[in-house]
Amino acid sequence: MTEDDRRRLYSTAELANSAGVTPRTVRFYESQGLLNPQRVGMTRVYTYRDRAKLALIRRGKRLGFSLTDIADFIELYGAVSAHAEQTRHL
Repeated sequence: MTEDDRRRLYSTAELANSAGVTPRTVRFYESQGLLNPQRVGMTRVYTYRDRAKLALIRRGKRLGFSLTDIADFIELYGAVSAHAEQTRHL
């Protein structure tokens, strides 16, 4: 992964396509507070970090976790480095 890849912004359709879901699914996860896109005018844009979160959401759903459990896990994903050991354990 290059630095340019990490700085890239994705539209809703691009993010959905990269994850193999529909744009409606991406918007649903946004409505549930699992994704928080930036806005450029009226357009939602997603970062590399949002793309990683979507991968975590999909993995959690495949493993049978609830959206609440997945939200808790995502909160750890953004945790400060002082909690890195806890995140690795999870």
